Amino acid sequence: MGLTLAEKIIQNHIVAKDSFQKGKPIERGTDIAIRIDQTLTQDATGTMSYLQFETIGIPRVKTEVSVSYIDHNTLQTDFRNMDDHRYLQSIAQKYGIWFSRPGNGICHQVHLEHFGKPGKTLLGSDSHTPTGGGIGMIAIGAGGLDVAVAMGGGAFHLAMPKVFGVKLTGSLNKGVSAKDIILEVLRRETVKGGVGAVYEYFGDGVKNLTVPQRATITNMGAELGATCSVFPSDETTKAFLEAMGRGNDWTEQKADSDAVYDKIIEIDLSKLTAMAACPHSPDAVQPISAVAGKKVDQVVIGSCTNSSLDDLTAVAAIVKGKHIAPNVEAGIAPGSRTTLMMAEKAGVLGDLIAAGFRILESACGPCIGMGFAPNSEGVTLRTFNRNFKGRSGTADASVFLVSPETAAAAAITGVITDPSTFSFTKASDSMLAGKSPDLSKSDIKLFGQDEGMLLKPLSEEESKKIEIIRGPNIKPCPPTPEFAPELELPVLLKAGDNVSTDDIMPAGAKVLPLRSNIPEISKFAFERLDPTFYERASALNPKGCFVVGGENYGQGSSREHAALAPMYLGVRAVIVKSFARIHKANLINYGIIPITFVNPSDYDKIKQGNTIKITNIKEALEKGVNFKITANGSVIEGSNTLDERSAKILLAGGLAAYTRMGGQ
Repeated sequence: MGLTLAEKIIQNHIVAKDSFQKGKPIERGTDIAIRIDQTLTQDATGTMSYLQFETIGIPRVKTEVSVSYIDHNTLQTDFRNMDDHRYLQSIAQKYGIWFSRPGNGICHQVHLEHFGKPGKTLLGSDSHTPTGGGIGMIAIGAGGLDVAVAMGGGAFHLAMPKVFGVKLTGSLNKGVSAKDIILEVLRRETVKGGVGAVYEYFGDGVKNLTVPQRATITNMGAELGATCSVFPSDETTKAFLEAMGRGNDWTEQKADSDAVYDKIIEIDLSKLTAMAACPHSPDAVQPISAVAGKKVDQVVIGSCTNSSLDDLTAVAAIVKGKHIAPNVEAGIAPGSRTTLMMAEKAGVLGDLIAAGFRILESACGPCIGMGFAPNSEGVTLRTFNRNFKGRSGTADASVFLVSPETAAAAAITGVITDPSTFSFTKASDSMLAGKSPDLSKSDIKLFGQDEGMLLKPLSEEESKKIEIIRGPNIKPCPPTPEFAPELELPVLLKAGDNVSTDDIMPAGAKVLPLRSNIPEISKFAFERLDPTFYERASALNPKGCFVVGGENYGQGSSREHAALAPMYLGVRAVIVKSFARIHKANLINYGIIPITFVNPSDYDKIKQGNTIKITNIKEALEKGVNFKITANGSVIEGSNTLDERSAKILLAGGLAAYTRMGGQ
């Protein structure tokens, strides 16, 4: 029995090697610890991550590469965001970290261009870190505290995931793109179908996809709830790295010919059509034909999902010589400064500007509600990865997730249009298939290697001279509560299914500048679900409270603030039908007990406002038995699926306390 590519890379990075036999599959669900080669942070999560890293007390990061990116909080309406940037730059200089300056681009796009290496592991404090799987990495999103531990040389702990194979055959037709492939997977698997799994792509169809196209697919694997997604590293990967001036970083990475997958999904690329994820979930997928003709108010092309040179070229092929419709506002955010400069060199940028597109900063921007919000009740087509209600910055907008080709066609026609029905010149047809412009290698290398906005780590001697710069908005991470053997507290909030971390802790221009100030940002906790939550929780503190939820609680972003703020407000346990992976880990890291109903129907027995009691917390964590919950005279069983290390972290009062006690 051969190994999948995911198994091979994971086995090569396992720290405790006595738990498996080399070359043999690892039992699914086995607790494993892997060595992390690279880390990335971004400024919305990075400030808190580095505040935590400082407490570890080591003089320099211990990874092969660590990079601090500025790409989220680039809208500087007052001092707070730039103060964070100055803090992050001084931290990078102090601890041997690369620093990507504001304007250099979105972390995942820049990392793919400059640092991604086949066969390596990458841990990032952003849920779309799995983008790196497009170049053959095991790239995983995690909370900032987990990333801080990895930078300090600690292993990353997880349960050995299942490996789902996605077999691609054939090639894409005109007007169909990589975005449509991942939308098809989401249509079949749903936003919780990948929890506890890696999606591994293989088959003859893989060779027909460029690295940026593969990265689009692995990026949106996060929306499946997956641990990560991965493509093989092949000659296409090699050509991409050579174009970036990094040919020496290439190694072949592939599964064994007799690899066994936990299940296989087969997709014939030649049979795919253009698709859209309809409001308000990435898995609400329909063919474009089902929504064609709907009036469009806004089109935005960009985000870490679809902002590569391939994407901009495909858009330019459609809009060249045309102009956006009078009723449409259209913008493009190139994924990186490198991409922007190459697009200018190729003439692509000029075509986009001539067509009427507004050129936005190379940053996350509209994807996280940081500018370019749609009109009230507006219909906006976005090439992004998430369309949760309100995420765009406009509460009543309808957000459709589409490919760059579909977005471009709608920008020109003013309505949702199937790009395969659009009229193109013969030259444009070839470009529509996703082929990059014909730049010479020397030109590509010239721009790919431009690191004027990417600052190298200082030497150890230079680092000793650096003073950390702290603005007045940067506050220490609040301590976690001490462990309690039993809890009797009110249910302050009862939520439904698919609660996202955007629902728990919103992003956007109003909230993001507070990411380094937990007392202030906590005022917005659960605001979208219950605007009174902060006031009611504050009245109860320090006594505390519980939160109850439905399926897939905590889906979406890796933002640990969705655990930090509730912890600060006194949430001591969250009881739900099921959790999203990263959020569950973040709750544990901050001492909040994650509990799932053994019988999901017991969810109906608990009402908001009820006082409930968890009687056997210490016994459950020490012996692995289920939790006993008393609610309205009934005894409800809460499933204890915690591994031994997670239980010890909760007993210690959170990961920071556990680490200080010598825990690994």
